[in-house]
Amino acid sequence: MNRYLPVVGMEVHAELLTKSKMFCRCSTRFGAPPNSQTCPVCLGFPGVLPVTNKRAVEFTIMTALALDCEIARYAHFARKNYFYPDLPKNYQISQYELPLGKNGRLEIEIGGKKKAIRIRRVHLEEDTGRLIHMGDKSYIDFNRSGVPLMEIVTEPDINSPEEAKEFLERLRLLLQYLGVCDGKMEEGSLRCEPNISLYDLETDSWGTKVEIKNLGSIRAVGEALEYEINRQLKILQSGGTIVQETRGWSEERKETFSMRSKEEAHDYRYFPEPDIPPIIVDDEWLREIRERIPELPAEKEERFVKEMGLSKEEAHILVVSLPLARLFEEAISLYPEPKKVANWLISDFQGILNTEKKSIEEVPFRAEFLVEMLKLLDDGTISIRIAKEIFPQVVLEGKAPKKIVEEKGLLQIADEEVIRRIVMEVISEEKEAVEQYLKGKEKAMGFLMGQIMKKTKGKANPSIASQILKEKLEELKR
Repeated sequence: MNRYLPVVGMEVHAELLTKSKMFCRCSTRFGAPPNSQTCPVCLGFPGVLPVTNKRAVEFTIMTALALDCEIARYAHFARKNYFYPDLPKNYQISQYELPLGKNGRLEIEIGGKKKAIRIRRVHLEEDTGRLIHMGDKSYIDFNRSGVPLMEIVTEPDINSPEEAKEFLERLRLLLQYLGVCDGKMEEGSLRCEPNISLYDLETDSWGTKVEIKNLGSIRAVGEALEYEINRQLKILQSGGTIVQETRGWSEERKETFSMRSKEEAHDYRYFPEPDIPPIIVDDEWLREIRERIPELPAEKEERFVKEMGLSKEEAHILVVSLPLARLFEEAISLYPEPKKVANWLISDFQGILNTEKKSIEEVPFRAEFLVEMLKLLDDGTISIRIAKEIFPQVVLEGKAPKKIVEEKGLLQIADEEVIRRIVMEVISEEKEAVEQYLKGKEKAMGFLMGQIMKKTKGKANPSIASQILKEKLEELKR
């Protein structure tokens, strides 16, 4: 690899979160029965006329702005002609010469070093249908046909599988924060097709480009690029020639395989779509779209550090999960102690989710539950031990902490007389530890406190118990 440098360009397709399709009123809801969300327009019947979905155009412009792109003031759609069974018209309505955004950038960070990945273009098109292969037969579901699809194309600035994964992670997060795409790769709403070649540093020449299809996760992107780099390297080292082609990815075999020769732009015979008027983006419309852009991940992370007093690492962990960041902000709006809230969400809350293999969306947990538990801790109603004991139930069952505490009889003992009696019992039973304390071994106090908590099943108020224990031990010194 000293001679060759991997060069990767990414084509990312994102299904937009509109209620209706790109050129008709059919629903875009995922999971509906096959072919139940179709009409003559998205099925490509002769004589039908498409009507542009304004919200999809706005989502694409919003994304282009967030990627620091130049926004086209005049754009139009084109027909991209090719035949596939899942393309009912035998052409796709897309954008070619005049995309909505171009010349942008997205910053990534690898090993503490930042790098800008240039964005060549951001354009809008319609999605195709979906082929379902069952045995020796193939079926077509046209529910996805016509769903608004935004394509983001990078320059070949990515030089490793790690950079490719980081870019895709950051882009997915950006789209989620913008609210334009849910980023669910497992449902096909975000798809990635990297182009990979090996640049020859000795001869200063570009390698032949290969495109990889069928990548259903960020992990698969890394694995496929790793495999393809090694495959191309072996061919070049043995004196062979790389063929320009489209390759698929086998998740089972963990290898790429040849699908077809790669098409060039002229193969698609692009020409302007005659049935759709051009898009004119005036100053007023652009201003309205720009004002809708919410706080983006990098801005939120910086605010969490500067205003909330979180470490950069804590802020990053919260921000890279939009649902977690929302939980955090909801909680501190009710309980303004960011460090406490962040600690519980990052360690305990995420720990429970990891153990149970669940996502935030799959549990009925709410920010109010965490706030209620923190207040029970503050007023001495429960101890930290009890809080950690009940928290999994709070998270997984969505049950209020106070209710759990009452039902299980876990209310903290704060009665000084009751605690004093228990302290005296422990002192009487643990004479050896008491002797060690009296001889100056401070660690013995911790052991005695442990015995008090054991006797009370963790219910004794630790502050009151510690104070009474110290008083009684000091009396014994005299």
